[in-house]
Amino acid sequence: MFILGVRLSLKHIIIPLGKSFGIAVLMMVWLSVALAFLLKGTPASILGGISGFETSIWLEGLMGKMGLSLLLVFVLVAFLVVVYNFSLHAFKQRIIDRKSALEDAGSDDAALNNQKNSVSSDFPVDKYNTVEFAVKDESIHGKETKQTEKNQPSNERHIDFEPVTVATTKQAPASKVEFTVEPVNNPPFTPVTPATPLLKIDEPEEEAETNDTPEHHTIDTPYDPTLDLGTYQLPGIDLLDEYGGGSINVNKEELEANKNRIVSTLGNYGIQIDKIKATIGPTVTLYEIIPAPGVRISKIKNLEDDIALSLSALGIRIIAPIPGKGTIGIEVPNQKPEIVGMKTIMGSEKFSNTRFDLPFAIGKTIANEDFIADLTKMPHILMAGATGQGKSVGLNAIIASLLYKKHPVELKFVMVDPKKVELTLFSKIERHYLAKLPDSEEAIITDTRKVVRTLNSLNIEMDQRYDLLKDAQVRNIKEYNIKYIARKLNPEQGHRFLPYIVVVIDEFADLILTAGKEIEHPITRLAQLARAIGIHLVIATQRPSVNIITGTIKANFPARIAFRVISKIDSRTILDTGGADQLIGRGDLLMSQGGDIIRLQCAFIDTHEIERITEFIGSQRGYPSAYALPEFNEEDTVPMEDMDPNERDELFEEAAYLIVASQQGSTSLIQRKLKLGYNRAGRIIDQLEAAGIVGPFEGSKAREVRIATEFALEQYLKDIRSKENHNEF
Repeated sequence: MFILGVRLSLKHIIIPLGKSFGIAVLMMVWLSVALAFLLKGTPASILGGISGFETSIWLEGLMGKMGLSLLLVFVLVAFLVVVYNFSLHAFKQRIIDRKSALEDAGSDDAALNNQKNSVSSDFPVDKYNTVEFAVKDESIHGKETKQTEKNQPSNERHIDFEPVTVATTKQAPASKVEFTVEPVNNPPFTPVTPATPLLKIDEPEEEAETNDTPEHHTIDTPYDPTLDLGTYQLPGIDLLDEYGGGSINVNKEELEANKNRIVSTLGNYGIQIDKIKATIGPTVTLYEIIPAPGVRISKIKNLEDDIALSLSALGIRIIAPIPGKGTIGIEVPNQKPEIVGMKTIMGSEKFSNTRFDLPFAIGKTIANEDFIADLTKMPHILMAGATGQGKSVGLNAIIASLLYKKHPVELKFVMVDPKKVELTLFSKIERHYLAKLPDSEEAIITDTRKVVRTLNSLNIEMDQRYDLLKDAQVRNIKEYNIKYIARKLNPEQGHRFLPYIVVVIDEFADLILTAGKEIEHPITRLAQLARAIGIHLVIATQRPSVNIITGTIKANFPARIAFRVISKIDSRTILDTGGADQLIGRGDLLMSQGGDIIRLQCAFIDTHEIERITEFIGSQRGYPSAYALPEFNEEDTVPMEDMDPNERDELFEEAAYLIVASQQGSTSLIQRKLKLGYNRAGRIIDQLEAAGIVGPFEGSKAREVRIATEFALEQYLKDIRSKENHNEF
């Protein structure tokens, strides 16, 4: 542009314009590719630009690093030869001439040095061939300084260095020489004398730089998903109450009396015992016995009721044998059971240092050890028990544990409460931890129809997450989030940080009785497939019958928690074995995981403690709204199997005119306008689809209305009637 401007304004040609333009374009392309290739992997690679970066990657993929290097060198040499008439022979001759000139100069310098050495042989020379220097200062040398200034001007303002001649060494005494050496070392350090203030000034500058760097704008900096709520604080254990002192109220007299009764009862039936050991728990004491050789285990198992009678205790349970120990266990309730507080488990080192993805603490074992489990390994929990035996407290313990360990960006809850009173306390944390449909007003779902829509929306969320995992080429949500945090996934391609979603359903039996298959089908699909993408189910019911907990649901819920139930049939339904009918209640539970059954005492957390936790979380800054689940059109829940398109509903034509007039293919529209039930409206929309009036279901999108006007619909219906009459004829 400069050459062109000079040529147009001054009518002066500096160099040829076309040749200059060609050289500039060629060098621009070559430099961009060369810089991108040579500086790849460093912050300076930006010098090559995007075009150079992409071109270098493409060329490197075609011919490799060595091929691209040779290509760049060849282009550069060809450019020099063509443009500047570069010759390798001339370049070689120039190097030879330069080398000979340097050799001649070296010989001249050697002769000059020999001459100097012969004149000033008194100079002190050290092993590094250096000469000592003295400092010339007016205040020190006086007249000598003025005389030398007349002969040689000084280049420095205050200090001048020159070789010490024989004359100067004779005039200046040794003490003065030593004194004049001190300013030689001092001047370079004079600007840095205030070392401490400089360090104090540098520290805040480094802090400012470190505060600016974590803005995760570069590829090298990992993404921090918690920055959206960077000031959020997890609740503390001071919000929980202390129950009991953590001591077990079992004395030696009680243990000795129970041991004697067990031994005497077994001795009455001819069963000899070699050894007995007691393990004291918060509510139950486990007596491990080793029978004498030749005693059948089934014989001891059949004496369960007799041992309970002799001990005058409710809830005697015999484990014959104890897995992995080779002993027989007899669980006897304590006379004064201990209340296990949630605070003691939350404050334990085991819970604080756990590395589980979704840790929850539900209680203590018989050995008085804190029981911490990982929900992602279960991966779903089925909870059952009679009314008033501790199901709601168990749900609150699981939810509170997750709230104490996970940030709002990492965890979301979908809460379903048909009774409308159990989970309403958690409505205060809606903007932090809850998820709901976009058009839903309340985050705690109580309406059965909304439950169906929410579960189907979770199925859509599951399918979308599996698509993201497929694009990211990972197998589960943990690997996906690690890859996203490392900035290996592009948000512009739909990728996002995926939080865990825990679906909590209280009173599952009411939903099954109300909606039936509409609830069972989406829950079964979630239980089968949702583990890998971070959706986990916690379902509770007080009616563990076979029509509520079906075989399909039980097969997909390997982890089950049974509080006290009324009959052995209910215990077998929930645990596939007996034992839950022999619990003592008040939080006493059996947990089955992978075939192993563990007896626990559920931790107690009261309603006012939940209120304090939710108020603490709700008072902090949260998201603008709850986590939005994908939109779901209800017509997806109506199957089109076995539908005869010739069997029209009485309101088929009226619904068709309504759909065409509003240009909105929706089941809910037919429900509202024609005042129909959901099932009938769904059948009508399927008949409209079979007739070609509306399009098929497209996920979250509305159905397409394929007829534009009512006049066109009338002609279309006439054609349908004529075809049907022709087929009948």
